Amino acid sequence: MRILAPLGVTAPAVRTAISRMVRQGWLTPTEVHGGRGYALTDRARHRLDDAAARIYRTRDSGWKGGWDLVVLTSLPPRAGRERLRSGLSFLGYAQLTDGTWISPFASPEVDALLAAEGATATRFEAYDGDPTVLAQRAWDLDALGASYASWHEEARALVADPGTLPGAGEMDEDERSFVVRSNLVHEWRKFLFTDPGLPVELLPPDWPGHAAAKFFAEEAARLLPGASRFVDRCLVPDANDPDTNNPDANNPDAMSGENR
Repeated sequence: MRILAPLGVTAPAVRTAISRMVRQGWLTPTEVHGGRGYALTDRARHRLDDAAARIYRTRDSGWKGGWDLVVLTSLPPRAGRERLRSGLSFLGYAQLTDGTWISPFASPEVDALLAAEGATATRFEAYDGDPTVLAQRAWDLDALGASYASWHEEARALVADPGTLPGAGEMDEDERSFVVRSNLVHEWRKFLFTDPGLPVELLPPDWPGHAAAKFFAEEAARLLPGASRFVDRCLVPDANDPDTNNPDANNPDAMSGENR
């Protein structure tokens, strides 16, 4: 709880989020040093590894010139359709037509997503047509470029004056590094829903995303040592922390009244 407090995330919100993540299959209850805790499921590890590769741009960006086409052949009920649409967008796919989704990179999570929502689809690689025209049709590159430019401007302002953050005056340097870096990552990760990491071959000249990505990578690396020290400090048990001695502190169901 101490780790998230500087970000304005309250203990009840954390417990509710953990409870929801257990129900959705992202976390599983386990024992940690004789107490109750939670571990990532295999599904969560795969998702986090893929997200980290896209956030920090460490994924192999080599593009073979083809597309992964997902043509939906059956759809789930309305709520499932919304989850499917959100899931495909997060995995880097754009909706080309009502039932066709496209990405320059094939995600191994698509089949599991379709199965979870009760949908079926045909997937195949496509190499036909002008790829730049298809990219412009599937993604609003003007809006995406403007979003990168806006993020870059706001990020530079935050890094230049972290004192604008709530409570920044009461933080030491390591805590401030953690909060600034967390804010940068939180806003940057939103591009996972709008940009699959389009290959440079498909982007216009002077793409604003390049400068934004360079700034993010440099600042994330610069702030990492201080942020890591703050996290390590928070992981040391604190006898004055009521959650440390509360047997239900790591049990979101007990604290929130929700039942799995």
